[in-house]
Amino acid sequence: MHTSGVVAAGHEQTARTAQIILQDGGNAFDAIVAAHFTACVVEPVLASLGGGGYLTAHSIKNKNVVYDFFVQTPQQKKQPDNIDFYPISADFGTAQQEFHIGWGAVATPGTVKGLFAIHKDLCTIPMRELMQPAISLAKEGVIINAFQAYIFEIVHAILTATPASRTIYCNQNNKHLITEGESHQQTQLADCLEALSFEGEALFYQGEIAQLIMQASERDGGHIGLNDLSCYQINKSAPLELHYRDTTILTNPPPSSGGILIAFALKLLEEINLKHVDFGSVQHLDALAHVMALTNKVRLDEHFNSTIQHAGRHLLDPDFLSLYKQQIHQRAQVTRGTTHISVMDKKGNMASLTTSNGEGCGHILNGTGIMLNNMLGEEDLNPRGFHQWTCNQRMTSMMAPTLAFSNHGQRIALGSGGSNRLRTAILQVLVNLTDFSMSLEQAVNSPRIHFENDLLSIEKGFDQSQIELLSRHYSKNALWKERNLFFGGTHAVMEHQGKFSGIGDPRRGGSTITIE
Repeated sequence: MHTSGVVAAGHEQTARTAQIILQDGGNAFDAIVAAHFTACVVEPVLASLGGGGYLTAHSIKNKNVVYDFFVQTPQQKKQPDNIDFYPISADFGTAQQEFHIGWGAVATPGTVKGLFAIHKDLCTIPMRELMQPAISLAKEGVIINAFQAYIFEIVHAILTATPASRTIYCNQNNKHLITEGESHQQTQLADCLEALSFEGEALFYQGEIAQLIMQASERDGGHIGLNDLSCYQINKSAPLELHYRDTTILTNPPPSSGGILIAFALKLLEEINLKHVDFGSVQHLDALAHVMALTNKVRLDEHFNSTIQHAGRHLLDPDFLSLYKQQIHQRAQVTRGTTHISVMDKKGNMASLTTSNGEGCGHILNGTGIMLNNMLGEEDLNPRGFHQWTCNQRMTSMMAPTLAFSNHGQRIALGSGGSNRLRTAILQVLVNLTDFSMSLEQAVNSPRIHFENDLLSIEKGFDQSQIELLSRHYSKNALWKERNLFFGGTHAVMEHQGKFSGIGDPRRGGSTITIE
């Protein structure tokens, strides 16, 4: 039985898989699980069976729930001198970012267990059928598009770090990365996916794949043991709920930090009436930049980082917020590897899923085609410094799959990739929708800014005269010459008065399909 709906994702094949499942009668959760498996094949730098993520779900059956299947720190920590852990540089063109890779950068993955948990609770189609599109694409090969080729180049140092990774990501002579227009075939990954479709999550967390992960860690300088995998648990919780203007927003709660920081920023923006200023004006951009600066100040606060694992929500306490709202009023008004999938269906189900592999650890798990994550080597996820993580603890993340319900009847599912930039991307899309009454397409396509480490990054597309005025207040600024994945990739879908719409962010190769 055909199911109407809409999907937005980071690759045409990811979106097409969701379309196939909806056309076969599946619901939004069937579609998003199948699409995630496909993303592991067609967006391999951004999604992996060796990573982790979150789903924010609104179901007609179970109402609102967040599935946390992000990575976990290992139960035991080896000394830094005894691990495989080293830096590489990713080149975004206008900006560079350092990441650390190696077996010592791998945290316990949650993706496989998360997808099977979502399937058990919310899906209607057998897992083997949901995995079949991904298996077929891995076997037959996928033509690399321009965006994936660009991503490959950015993390060239990771994809060519080991002989096994070069075998998968380089052309036949192993000298050059696969590029746009070439076929990317992953037969080992296809076999691994097929085995998982028959044997289930136990293969990954207790069986042969678990053994491979443990052996590689013991032999080559990683932290993960069998107990890390067998003891890994999915966390399910109520979403963080807040109200901004005339919209109710549901997002990822603590211990993830992205959702609470977006909520904090929106609460600060409530003090500024953006409806009376123009989009892209110096007033608008200065307000955004200042709120971003205050949000970063909170993120780097030692008390925040020590409590995010437990309380976290205290950021929205009125007394705490008042300290930062005062700074809004006192200020003179001036004249990563991450991908996201959003799906809705006609039954009212909404699914917003963000997933990440970091950038990958550089190693391929023997015989599986899987590159595990490098989350222990992500500076954004280790604000106290590398090797300072607490053992056996869910890592915090900026990922914030989000649902929004306006008083005007609009229902929206959105999220973004982009490391620290993903939360400012989501923030700006929400502000564009609520304060500037933009269409979904306009809200995503409009240019963005990002403020971090005293640097204001400005995407091309704003009025030059307003940027010149703004630059007087931010001596350190970088004006980008084009739209770029640096500013996130917000793939979003909407239902309003029975009509579906969607937009895949072009900054990250986005694609959208509406199923009538």
